[in-house]
Amino acid sequence: MRIEDYALIGDMQSAALVARDGSIDWLCLPRFDSPACFAALLGSERNGHWWLGPVGRRPATRRRYRGESLVLESEWDTPTGTVRVIDFMPPRDRNPDVVRIVEGVSGSVEMSTQLRVRFDYGRIVPWVRRSDGHLQAIGGPDSVWLHSPVTLKGGDYAHRATFTVNEGERLPFVFTWHPSHEPMPPQLEPGEQLRDTEAFWAEWMSKCAHTGPYREAVVRSLITLKALTYAPTGGMVAAPTTSLPEDLGGVRNWDYRYCWLRDATMTLDALISSGYLEEAADWRAWLLRAIAGRPQDLQIMYGVGGERRLPELLLDWLDGYEESRPVRIGNEAAKQLQLDVYGEVMNCLYVASERGLPPDDRAWTIQRELLDYVKDHWDEPDEGLWEVRGPRRHFVHSKVMCWVALDRAVKHVERFGRTGPVEKWRELRDTIHAEICDKGFDTERGTFTQSYGSSELDSALLMIPIVGFLPIDDPRVTGTVAAVEKELMADGFVLRYPVAEDNDVDGLPGAEGAFLACSFWLVEVMAMQGRRDEAKDLFERLLGLRNDVGLLAEEYDPRFRRLVGNFPQAFSHVPLIHAARALTADGAEPMPR
Repeated sequence: MRIEDYALIGDMQSAALVARDGSIDWLCLPRFDSPACFAALLGSERNGHWWLGPVGRRPATRRRYRGESLVLESEWDTPTGTVRVIDFMPPRDRNPDVVRIVEGVSGSVEMSTQLRVRFDYGRIVPWVRRSDGHLQAIGGPDSVWLHSPVTLKGGDYAHRATFTVNEGERLPFVFTWHPSHEPMPPQLEPGEQLRDTEAFWAEWMSKCAHTGPYREAVVRSLITLKALTYAPTGGMVAAPTTSLPEDLGGVRNWDYRYCWLRDATMTLDALISSGYLEEAADWRAWLLRAIAGRPQDLQIMYGVGGERRLPELLLDWLDGYEESRPVRIGNEAAKQLQLDVYGEVMNCLYVASERGLPPDDRAWTIQRELLDYVKDHWDEPDEGLWEVRGPRRHFVHSKVMCWVALDRAVKHVERFGRTGPVEKWRELRDTIHAEICDKGFDTERGTFTQSYGSSELDSALLMIPIVGFLPIDDPRVTGTVAAVEKELMADGFVLRYPVAEDNDVDGLPGAEGAFLACSFWLVEVMAMQGRRDEAKDLFERLLGLRNDVGLLAEEYDPRFRRLVGNFPQAFSHVPLIHAARALTADGAEPMPR
C-alpha cells in the first residue's frame, strides 16, 4: 500500500496503521517506541500483519472516522451485500487493546482474516497456543491474546478464518497485549469499549475553541496530535513510525517515534491556541522531568518517558518500505547540537503563560539556566533544525531562535513579573539580531541565507517574520520570501533547501520531496503580507494532499505525486492549524506562537 493508503488508530500510548484493504501493517506495543509486533509496513506480511476483510481482498469502497473521533470505519460493497469493519484502540488503564468489529450492513458477505504475529520488528516467531477457545502468542517478554467468537486455525505460521456476516450481525475481535509473565488480562465487552472510546473523543473535542473556516481539517489535525501524545507522561512523538523514506528507494529513513522538543513545542502552540491548556501543563511537567540536570546536557529529543539514550540500530532482516534501506530504530540525532530548540522551548512556555497556564517557579529556574547556556553558546555552529549529518554550520534559523529565547525571556519579565538580568538579556538579544542581519543576509541578492557565508536558501527563513524577528513589510523579509518562492518551489510546494546528489548540506545522497511544514509556513507569511487569495489557494492545494481520512506524511514527492516520510507527521499537522488561524486573522502582526 502507498503511505497515503493508511489510516491511524491509537490510544495515546501507541498506535496502529490500518491499510485501505483492512490490513494492520504496523503496531508497536506497549509504547510508541516499543518493538513492532506487526511490521509488514517495512517488510512483508511474514514480518507480521493482521488482515480482515471480504474474501478476495480488495480496497475498501469507502472509509471514514466516526465523527470527531479516532474510531475508523471501513466499508466494502460486494455483489452479495455491504459489510463494515470498525477499528479502534480504547484509551487504556493498563493493557493495550486493538478492537475490530465486523458489522453486517446489508445482505450477506463472506469474510476472511489472517493473523500473523511477529515480535521484535518481525524477527521473532511466537509460540501460539489455544486456551478456552482464545489464541495466545508468546515470544520472550511479549504476549498477546485474540478473543473472538470466530475460530481461527493455524498453518504456515499464521492463523486464518473464513466466516459469513449477515445484515445486523456484529462479530468482534479483540487483540490484547500484556507482559508474558502475567496472567491473561480480564476481557472487556467490545461494544462497551466502543461507546467509551467515542465518549472520550466527544468529551475531548468539546473543548475545541476553533470556530473559523477549515474546521474539519483543523479538528482532524488536533485529533491526530492528541493521538501522538504519550498519556502517562505528556510527551509527544513526532510520528508513530520509523524508516518511512523521504526518498523512495533511498537512505533518508529515520525513526520518529520520539519526543523532539521542537516538534512538541510547536504541537503545544497549536493545542494551546485551540483551547487545550491541560496538555500544555502536562507537557511542561514532562519537560521539567526530561531536561532536569545541567542545561548543557539538554537533548533535542527524548524517549516518551524522558529517556536519553536512543542508540541507532539497523534492522537488516527488513527490506524497508518499497526496498528503502536501511530500516533504522533509535536516532543518533539525539546527540546533535541544535540551538533552535532553546528558542522553541522558551517561546512555547511564554505562549502558555499568555494563554493562562499558571506560573511555575521551578520552570522559570530551569528557563534561566537554559538562557545561561544560550548566552555562552549562541555563537557556535550547530546541526540546525533539519538535523544535517554533514559539518556543523552557523545556521541563520538557529541564530534567530536564540534571539527568540532571549526575547521571550525579556517578555516574561515585562509582562509576568519574572525576575532576571533583563538588561543583559536585552543587550545580548540586540547583539544577536545585529550579527544575523550582518552575516546572514546577502545584500546582492536581497535575501537571508541558510548559513553565514552560504549562498544557499532555506525555507526555515520563512519563520523570521512569524516569530517576530523582523516585521513582515521589512524589505529583507520581502526579499527572502520572494527568493524562497523563486528557488525552493517544486510543483507549487516548498522544499526545505536545495537537495541534489552533489549537495553537501546534509551529507546524504539522494533527493527528497517538498516538506509540507514549509509550505504551510509560506501560507502564514502570504497571509501576513496581505496576499490572502494566494495564501488560500496554496492552503487548499495542501489540504488536497491529505489522504481520504485527512492525514499527512512529512513530505510530498512531486516526481511520483505521493506522500513520503513518516506518517502521520505532527510537523505537518501543526502548521496546518497555524495556517488556518492565519487565514482568519486580520493584519500583518504575527500570531502568538
